[in-house]
Amino acid sequence: QVQLVESGGGYVQPGGSLRLSCVASGHTGSFYSMGWFRQAPGKEREFVVASRSTGLSTAYAPFVKGRFAIFRDGAKNTVYLQMNSLSPEDTAVYYCAAGPLALASPSVYQYWGQGTRVTVSS
Repeated sequence: QVQLVESGGGYVQPGGSLRLSCVASGHTGSFYSMGWFRQAPGKEREFVVASRSTGLSTAYAPFVKGRFAIFRDGAKNTVYLQMNSLSPEDTAVYYCAAGPLALASPSVYQYWGQGTRVTVSS
């Protein structure tokens, strides 16, 4: 089992930045890739970014447009999502996920965190 705990969400004004964290615990050696997803009110969960553990293969959703970056701290078993130039359209609950493949489909991820809420508003 792998447990994932997100943090770092909150309120931010348009144009601002947030850094989300996802700490993994448990049998962390059993997964290979990490992903971030988000779910806005009334919408389906959507892919944000996925990255293999090597960091050599990372895929971002088109709407990211260079504003977000995923990076890892292996020593802390933590994955971060740095989000810049936030807009109200980025308001959502953000989830990290762990699984064997770095893909955009939520179904390939075995483990999910509880989510952290991000609200972008003036």
